[in-house]
Amino acid sequence: MIIEPGHMTLADWREIYEGASAELSAGAWSAIDASAAAVARIVAKGAPVYGINTGFGKLASVRIADDDLATLQRNIVLSHAAGTGAPSPTPIVRLMMALKLASFGMGASGVQRETVAMIEAMLAKGLTPVVPSQGSVGASGDLAPLAHMAAAMIGVGAIEVGGTTLPAADALAQAGLAPLDLGPKEGLALLNGTQFSAANALAGLFRAETVFRSALITGALSTEAAKGSDAPFDARIHALRGHTGQREVGDALRTLMAGSAIRASHAVDDPRVQDPYCLRCQPQVMGAVLDLLRQAATTLGIEANGVSDNPLIFADSDEALSGGNFHAEPVAFTADMIAMALCEIGSISERRIAMLVDPALSGLPAFLTPRPGLNSGFMIPQVTAAALVSENKQRAYPASVDSIPTSANQEDHVSMAAHGARRLLEMADNVSAVIGIELLAACQGIDFHAPLKSSDALEAAHKHLRTEVPTLEDDRHFHPDMEAATALIRSGSLVAAVPADLPGLA
Repeated sequence: MIIEPGHMTLADWREIYEGASAELSAGAWSAIDASAAAVARIVAKGAPVYGINTGFGKLASVRIADDDLATLQRNIVLSHAAGTGAPSPTPIVRLMMALKLASFGMGASGVQRETVAMIEAMLAKGLTPVVPSQGSVGASGDLAPLAHMAAAMIGVGAIEVGGTTLPAADALAQAGLAPLDLGPKEGLALLNGTQFSAANALAGLFRAETVFRSALITGALSTEAAKGSDAPFDARIHALRGHTGQREVGDALRTLMAGSAIRASHAVDDPRVQDPYCLRCQPQVMGAVLDLLRQAATTLGIEANGVSDNPLIFADSDEALSGGNFHAEPVAFTADMIAMALCEIGSISERRIAMLVDPALSGLPAFLTPRPGLNSGFMIPQVTAAALVSENKQRAYPASVDSIPTSANQEDHVSMAAHGARRLLEMADNVSAVIGIELLAACQGIDFHAPLKSSDALEAAHKHLRTEVPTLEDDRHFHPDMEAATALIRSGSLVAAVPADLPGLA
């Protein structure tokens, strides 16, 4: 992947997250060189400039002698590499590095070409700094996580390569790379920025799109299993309200069910007047989720293409302007939005599972087993889904409404974007398991309607599951069935198996 600073798409970032290589476009280097030259001229003037020849944060008033500028930059990396917790996943660290590469490529950070080239080389050679996942409050940049990345670049800390963790100096040496000597401004430029928060939020967004699309399929399958109506998906209903996501979800559900013999079997003289909300209100709930995820995508697309370190270098005037682009409030709000979306996808899915196992609501055998009593069927999988939904509700508490002053009150309002974004992958895992259980339950319900068939699209989904998990006749070890179904959701293979154009972020 060639990174064009300021012009990357979400699809580009997804490719990098999924393992594509990343290097800067050739046209970016002139801006990088100009920015570095501007820093050299600023240093030569001798005037105090934050982060170049002063201390950091509360210590910004302390003037640093020219002979100590290299030590200053090394010290900020070492002192700020104070994260804790489990190492961040390799794909997220790689995406973080690529985001930093794109930011530097805008030519406003004052770093030398050698520093940018080091990030490129580490990505190309599969050298991933070990970055603890906890310790950032999402302001003044993701200081601790990015410091661990920068520490690896100067030969300190640890690097993962080929599944093995090595001391950073040894990993660099084996790859034929020499540790960096940081120049003025470079340590601060590496540490300042929202790239850790943004990488985690982007990863959560990508996963949220997959589970969203999967839930459209399982929602349609559940509607079929319960012999629900497709009338609530009529385009005229959604046109009157006007929300784009609602219209698109209604169209998708109607398309997924088109041509179903199960639907045709009860289309006339059905004594039920209305379905439960978990079926009937899918366009309204999932449509709102879609609109929200698209807003999140817009914000993260802007953030990923921007420059968020400090101070910013303007080479045309040799100015270093201190501001607050490192404050990750946009990412924090976005992460909270994605968390709410994930929570609601799982919540309405669990309600459909609960509806299917209840014979009074679904008209199906109790707990979806042919011999209830002797067998418990889907009794406890529904309980598991409820537990996961409850856990996600607790995790969905907004991170952005919290702030703890740091750095002796110099940094007195922070975003908490980092952990707000970091929770998203675990929340997506929970939702994937809930949707996997719904896939099992809905297909089990459809099996009771044999020989009637569903639509071509939903029969494809049913067949895809049945290649991995047979119909449940009598109780068996349920966990492997759940794991297999959940894997189909997490991998996106269920969506790929269904011949339908489902709405997403684009």
